[in-house]
Formats: sequence, C-alpha cells, structure tokens
Amino acid sequence: MAIAEQNECASAPHNTRSAGLAHSPVLALASLSLATLLSSLGTSIASVGLPSLMQAFGASFQSVQWVVLAYLLAITALIVSAGRLADMVGRRPLLLGGIALFTLASVLCGLAPTLWLLIAARAVQGLGAALMMALTLAFVAETVTKERTGSAMGLLGAMSAIGTTLGPSLGGLLIAGFGWRALFLVNVPLGLLTFALAWLALPARGKAAGVQGGFDAIGTVLLGLTLAAYALAMTLGHGHFGALNTGLLVAAGIGVVLFGVAQKRAKNPLIRLARLYDIRLSASLATNLVVATVMMATLVVAPFYLSRGLGLNAAMVGVVLSTGPLVSALSALIAGRLTDRFGTNRMMIAGLFGLVNGTLLLSLAATKLGIASYIVPIAVTCFGYALFQTSNNAVMSGVAAGERGVVSGLLNLSRNLGLITGASLMGAIFAAASTGERQSQDMLTSAAAAHGMQVTFQTATVLAVAALLLALLSTRAGGRLSGAATAIMTEDRELTLPPACAAHKA
Repeated sequence: MAIAEQNECASAPHNTRSAGLAHSPVLALASLSLATLLSSLGTSIASVGLPSLMQAFGASFQSVQWVVLAYLLAITALIVSAGRLADMVGRRPLLLGGIALFTLASVLCGLAPTLWLLIAARAVQGLGAALMMALTLAFVAETVTKERTGSAMGLLGAMSAIGTTLGPSLGGLLIAGFGWRALFLVNVPLGLLTFALAWLALPARGKAAGVQGGFDAIGTVLLGLTLAAYALAMTLGHGHFGALNTGLLVAAGIGVVLFGVAQKRAKNPLIRLARLYDIRLSASLATNLVVATVMMATLVVAPFYLSRGLGLNAAMVGVVLSTGPLVSALSALIAGRLTDRFGTNRMMIAGLFGLVNGTLLLSLAATKLGIASYIVPIAVTCFGYALFQTSNNAVMSGVAAGERGVVSGLLNLSRNLGLITGASLMGAIFAAASTGERQSQDMLTSAAAAHGMQVTFQTATVLAVAALLLALLSTRAGGRLSGAATAIMTEDRELTLPPACAAHKA
C-alpha cells in the first residue's frame, strides 16, 4: 500500500496534466490563442473608429473616447477577481462564459442605437475579455507539458501582438467597406469559432484542488473601485492632471489601504498577501508593470515623431507603426523555443537587456536618418520585449493549481496598469519636452517632435535599466524565499496532491 501511495504521489503532476492531454492539445492551444486574439483585437480595433463614431452620433471626442475607456476599465477592475472566481468554480466554465459574453456583447455593440448603449455594451465586452485574459495563461499549465510551456506562452504572445497589429488596419478596411458597426460585428464569427474549439478541446474539470471557502465579495468590490479610480486618474485629462485626477489618485491610495486591511481580516481573501512574499512573483509583477509602461511610449509618442518629425503621411505612418507589433509577433514564437531551451531567467535578462538597448537607440533618433531612425531601434526593442514577456509569463508553470487563475489575473493586471500609467506618464513627458520647440500652442514642428521623442525615450531607458536591475536581483535571490512564503508554497503543493499523497507525506 505504501508503495502504491508513493507511486501515486510521484505521478500526481503527470496524472493532473494527462487529464488535459486526453483532449487535443493542438485544438486546446488554438482555442486559447483565438481567445487571446479576440481580447487584444477588442482593444486596438475600436480606436480607429473614434472619428466615425463622433460623426455617427454627433458627439465630442471626450464622449466617444469612453468606447475605448469602458473596455479597458472593465478589464483592469475585474481581471483579478475573474481569475480568483475561476480558481473556485472551475476554469473551463468561466472561460466558456467569458467567450460567450464577449461574443454577445459584440453583437450588442454592433446594433447599439445610441452612444451610451454602445459604451455600456463595451463595458460588458470588457468583462468577457477579463475572463479570457485571466484564464488563457492559467490554462496553459493544464494543456501542455512543462517542457513546452515556453513555446505555448510564445504562441499566446504572438497572437496578442497580431491582434494589436491587425486592429488598426482591419478596422480601417471595415469602416471603409461596411461602416463602424462592422468593427464589433467582426468579432461574432471569431467568437463562435473560439467557443466551439474551447468546448471541444479544453479539459473538463471542477474547481482547482486546494481552493476552499467562499468568494471574497468585499475584497472584490474594494479592489475594483481602487483600480477603477487609478485608471480614471491616469486617463482623464490626457495626461494633464487637475483636481479631479488628484482626488482620484488619493481615493486609489485609500482604496489600497482598505483592501490590504480587508484581505488580512478575510477568511477567504481574494489575494493572499503573504503570497507576495515570494520575491520571484513580486519581482515578476513589478517588472511587468515597468516594462509595459516603457512599451506604451512606442504607441503614444511614435505617431507624432513619424508624422511631424519625419513628415510621413497617414498611410505610411500606419505601415511603419505596424513594424513593432509585427516584430513582436514573429519574435514571440522564437522566444518560446529559446525559453524552453535556455530557461526563463536567462531569457528574461536577455530580453530586458535588448529592451534597454532598443530604448537607448530610440532616444538617439535623428530625423536625418529617416525611417531607419525608428525601424531599427523599434525592432531591437520589440524583440527584447517578446523575450521578456514570454519568459516572464512562464512563471505560471511554478504556480500551485489552486492559484493559477488569480496569479494569471495579477500578471495581466500589472501589464494593464503599466499600459495605463505609460499612456499618461509618457504622453506628459513628450508634451513637456516638445513645448519649447513648438512654433505655436498647436503647431508641433519637426524639431519639437524629435526632441520630445529623445527625452521620452531617455526616460524609458532609465525605467528599462531599473527593470533589468530588479530582474537581476530577483534572479540572484531565487529560491531564498522568506519563511512565510516557503510555508505557503509548501501548503499549496500539499493541497494539490491526492489525499493518499498528503497522508503518505505525513
């Protein structure tokens, strides 16, 4: 009996994964990839339609921008709670529900008769996207073997980049041919295909082992309100902080304190704060936020540099801007294989080193070099980003089964907060740096755009260096966890074993 129990314990991870592999791993990865593509496409495709929405509804830009903001705010506020809920009730039904909700909301967006109904439908669509984003990373550990985790993460990273790249160009074609409603209705056939593949291929399983107790409703509300307050503070006013922005930041700070107190008192907390004592996870989340902040500079600043600094027309700006996401998509596939072969730590450091060099080259951009002054540095930057993102996401392979959903949500949350912070911070730095070179309040000259580009990416380089140092420190400290974190991780491993394993260990 003891030998049988030992064999069951030794094979527990294999048995857990083999249940998922009984379904087609290829189809399962295809469904996860399409879910990633849908959530990414939902972010990028709507932005190109804002001018058409202004005309269709006779609304101001401040009003129609909520079509984008409602989607991002819903994701940011709910993604961690979505991951925790999935850990409790099961990932498969929640992911299927997220895909169905996203698809249904896409229909409502496409048929919306008024702007505010469209904004409401976009918020619901964001809820579906939050479920998809929180669970795709968590499902990888149940879909592929540990040795293939890097390649799977690389594939998901590539699909995210493809969605970002495809959004503006596909959106432009759809608006020209069918009008703004097609921006949302295009998601319907993709959503139905994704739902069918997920239904057939993803493993059917109950809630994750080791997850006990009820849902932390108080913590969920506090975290959602805190994140919404921060996101609004960073997005309202287009980087120009006023009394409202300051008030929202103060509210977010108070929310963080209240959330921490609530989590310590909760019997079944949304986030086990002691889990953050794991320096590898904490460093992963912090580095992810900083890197996303850096990468947002390429989206905020580059269009002004290309159009004003280099004098490119709108069509050419779109083509050149697609270089970065295209390099990221292609590099992510390579990054996955490199991560599987050389390990996550080495590839994370290599990716951050590439990011530092890429942002440094962007800070030296000179208009006399033409398009090459942007394409070469952005290729280096995006290759480094792909290496980092793939290896950083691979931290999921070491997370206990009962926490994969919430940790996946935290990874996506840190990235979203970085993007929101970067949009405000980098935009404000660019505006301040280019002011002295402007001919007038509204006229951005070539010299002003170039100077703003250089100063913005000097700041980005400093942030990238900070991220690299943080990663080096966390790697050096790898394995030397605090006693509390070690105890928690040991407890998590025991809870994911079959009962016979826990009894044998005792």
